[in-house]
Amino acid sequence: MFRRVADFQKTWEQETVSTLKVLGALTDASLGQAMTRDDRTLGRLAWHLATTLAEMMERTGLAIGGPAHETPPPPSAAAIVAVYEAAAKAVASGVSGWSDATLEIEDEMYGEKWPRALTLQALVVHQAHHRGQMTVLMRQAGLKVPGVYGPSREEWAAFGMTPPVV
Repeated sequence: MFRRVADFQKTWEQETVSTLKVLGALTDASLGQAMTRDDRTLGRLAWHLATTLAEMMERTGLAIGGPAHETPPPPSAAAIVAVYEAAAKAVASGVSGWSDATLEIEDEMYGEKWPRALTLQALVVHQAHHRGQMTVLMRQAGLKVPGVYGPSREEWAAFGMTPPVV
């Protein structure tokens, strides 16, 4: 968990850049990609990331704004990126008004009481989890996958290296 607001802010900035790299690689045509018809589509996962920021952080009293979590995803990848980007900036701005002591305040989260430090950690890990799911679907959709915590298969050559053996 985060113990200092400044630590979250630094992590959030990096994670926002990573999420925008993944979202920015989506195309309108790829949004319907799913593992099976019973699973979320790539567009639904992307939209879930974009709308969860407000859904979760408004439980802490931050007014993030944007479409409701239940709103169907738009048919445009660019629209999803715009909503995510605005919400991510609103999270950073809202949390900047918190003190380190604010991180100890508990809020109702999904039937439990969570300290805000845990909520921020969950927000970061939630994004990483769904970005991972999205990269699998992106490969299935034939998209170039951007590297997040290291180079993707497509990026190894740019570093003058051979991709790892599969």
